[in-house]
Amino acid sequence: MALSATDRALVRALWKKLGNNVGVYTTEALERTFLVFPSTKSYFPHLDLSPGSAQVKAHGQKVADALTLAVDHLDDLPGALSALSDLHARKLRVDLPPLSPQLLCHCLLVTLARHFPGDFSPAMQASLDKFLSHVISALASKYR
Repeated sequence: MALSATDRALVRALWKKLGNNVGVYTTEALERTFLVFPSTKSYFPHLDLSPGSAQVKAHGQKVADALTLAVDHLDDLPGALSALSDLHARKLRVDLPPLSPQLLCHCLLVTLARHFPGDFSPAMQASLDKFLSHVISALASKYR
């Protein structure tokens, strides 16, 4: 299902509110993912996954940059994320199980709801969930 005009407006409004702190929230979501779903740590054996580590923060910023790029290109997520999808599928040969990206997205929703409870209406949650599903689909496109 495509993102509606309302979905796009809600996602853009929240992203604007996040401002320069997107990396803070994505890093927190990564840390939450590793804590709640410890099996996800196995996909990052080369990183220091302790809370607050520089490597987790750096990876959190990469996630933030990708999501911000996606927000800036809501009309063409596959095109905007094509290079990143190619990097994961062909160069890095990341072999993630299907649920792993959804677990991170779930933790990001929890993190954002925690920090922005007044903004996190059911409509906002639905729009963000739909947006994140589209991002996962775009990133997985080169795996097919």
